[in-house]
Amino acid sequence: MTDLFPLVLLGVAAGLIASAVMEAFQALAATPFGQTGGGDSATVKLADRISIALTGAPVTQKRRARAGQVVHYVTGIALGIVYVVAAADWPTITLWFGVAYGIGVAIVLDYIVVPALGLGPPAWKTPPATHAYGLLSHAVFGAALQAAREIGFLLF
Repeated sequence: MTDLFPLVLLGVAAGLIASAVMEAFQALAATPFGQTGGGDSATVKLADRISIALTGAPVTQKRRARAGQVVHYVTGIALGIVYVVAAADWPTITLWFGVAYGIGVAIVLDYIVVPALGLGPPAWKTPPATHAYGLLSHAVFGAALQAAREIGFLLF
């Protein structure tokens, strides 16, 4: 196994980059996929739960969007660390230039974790366009993660 610390640092950087790329993709793809809002996202709902647990109060209206972004980026960093560290010993995780990992993340988070925590509806109550949007967004995340990983190895 390669030294863990540099891999974790690269995972942090790759997770940040991939999260930013995913967020940019979602901003461009939201309208064509019919994702025009209509309530809090799962990340905002999770930020609310964390805020309530820590302070006893939900996130203020003024800070809701930013709080959801923080949850999105922290999740991306965690997923980036897992990906980069795992790829050092298990290169199969990089299948399809990271796209398989991204789709796997979408399946676990969107179809299992989010509904189980009551942060969103179950898969059978979600419109097909939302499934496509989510899967494609996470595929972009996975590819951006792999690109950032490879660029990171070139630089260091």
